[in-house]
This record gives sequence, C-alpha cells and structure tokens, in this order.
Amino acid sequence: MKKRPSPTTVAKQQPQSSKELKQLRAQLAAKEKQITHLETCLEQSRNATFRFKKQRPGRRGKGDYVRFFLPDTHGCFVDQAALSACLHDLEALQPRQVFMMGDHLDCGGFLAQHHTLGFVAQADYTFEDDIVAANTLLDEVQKRCPKAEIVYLEGNHEERIEKFCVTSALRNKVDAELLRRSIGTESVLNLEKRGIRYIRKALTYDGCRVQGTVRAGKCFVTHGTSHGKNAANAMLSRFGACVVFGHVHKLMSATDRNVKDGEFAAWSVGHLSKQQPLWRHGHPTDWSQGYGFQVVTKQEDFLHINVPIIDGRSYLAPHGDALT
Repeated sequence: MKKRPSPTTVAKQQPQSSKELKQLRAQLAAKEKQITHLETCLEQSRNATFRFKKQRPGRRGKGDYVRFFLPDTHGCFVDQAALSACLHDLEALQPRQVFMMGDHLDCGGFLAQHHTLGFVAQADYTFEDDIVAANTLLDEVQKRCPKAEIVYLEGNHEERIEKFCVTSALRNKVDAELLRRSIGTESVLNLEKRGIRYIRKALTYDGCRVQGTVRAGKCFVTHGTSHGKNAANAMLSRFGACVVFGHVHKLMSATDRNVKDGEFAAWSVGHLSKQQPLWRHGHPTDWSQGYGFQVVTKQEDFLHINVPIIDGRSYLAPHGDALT
C-alpha cells in the first residue's frame, strides 16, 4: 500500500506566492547584471594598452670598471683589522682607479695642532713610525691592484707639514718650499717614484674651482671640510654636484635634485683608523669604519656604494662575487 505524503511535504511542493517569485526574479536579474559587468571588466583588461616594459637583467658592460675610495687611516693609528678587511675587498674588486682620501699620515707629535696631555701612550708616537705606516699602506695597495691609477688627496693632517714649513722658514716662501720638498708628503711617501698623483689642498686641478678637488668622470672627489651629522648636506649644498669626501669619519650620504642636472648626491666614505683615539677620552665617538666604491659604466654613469666595516668584518664579503 502506497504511503501518503505528509501535510508538510505537500505544503513545500505547493507553488510559491507571486511576491516570492517576483523577489527571486529580481535577485536573478541583479546577478545577471553583475556577471555582465564582470565580463565587461575582464574584456577591457584584456584589451588594455598599458604594459610594463620588460628589462633584461643588468650585466657589467665591456667598458665598465670600479673606482675605489680608501678613507682616512691616520698612519700608525690605523685600525689593523678594519684596514685588512678593506684591502681584501680592494684586491677582490680590482679597481681601475683608487682615490686615497687623505689623512694617511697622522702628523701628530711636533706637528700636532692639539696635544693630548697626561697619557704615556700618546708619547709613543713618532713621525718616523707614521711615515713607515703610510708607506706600508701604499705598498699593499700597489701590490694588490698593480694596474690601478692611484690619486692621493692631501688631508688636513698632511697639510700640517706645509704649515710647519712656512712657520719654520719665518714665512720665507723660497725656504718654506725647500723644506716642503724635503719633508713633505710627496717626498716621505715617494709618490713621484710610485707614479701616484698628489693633490695639494692649496692648488686647483682639472678645471675645478675648489682647491684640493679633482674630477672623476661625473663626480668630484675632495678630502672635505665639513663636520658633524649634517656634513653630507653641507657638502652637497657647497658643490651642487655629485661629490665624494672623507674627513668626518662617518658613512653618510645626502641627495638632492635640480632643474638643470637632475639628481646628485654627496657621500662620506667613513674611516679606517682607531674608533676611540686618546684625544676623545671620555667622549665616545660616533664614527663609522668603512670605505666606498663606484661601479662606473663606459659613459661614466655610476653606482656609488658605501661599505661598512664592523668589528673588522666587511659587509661586502657576502655579496662581492656578484660585483666581480
């Protein structure tokens, strides 16, 4: 005997009211409209004219080369571990140009402008030790990259020698120049014999209007004069062009842009001397050890990189193979 459906089942099978059917038709129409809109958007995106340009991975061109900036070492006050890390990278990069940024002779002792009194350790300094340290540095640089052109910029510490000569000669120009040729940086470091160009702070070079400054392609190189945390901004304002400098013992940079030249920047390349000299006793320095280098194209466009050295370790080391 066939089972009769329950009243509830019969009620569910009954046709819905006209009001409910109207609501369902309205919902269906809204969904169809949404689908039509999405189909239109999809078609428009497929026909869009804007495309991202694909660019080939960057590779070093045939005429590309490296330009290296070796910052202040301060003679016998050099930090041996930091210098060792820097020289390792120098050898790996094999630069075409090396700029010695100045203050590679500390010129302390009788040449010092400010004497640190009360420390026996300070009395160990001799100008002879200073000269030996700077000559050893130049020997290492020339041994590790024998084909590089080397430019040595006079720093404010090497400048003390010329001031000493002028004072000792009682401001007699001829005698002062004789003394300078005898004990000046070019003489004690054998720069002419080494084939190293020396840039004096008192003279102008390469058509530059600022003394002690040289042109390196689309960039200027100088020892520097500004101090403090805003030194890079000050140098940028003074030069109004790309400039690399030392002197402040800090890794820093500043950028700007103008209507004529577009973007330009100033870079300070740190230092390789001891982080806490005696004359800063009781005042911890905010210096940063490191150096700088540029990857330069045949057209003299360049990428500048400041490399920090922390606790005797260069932070280029993990990435150096990609640049050589």
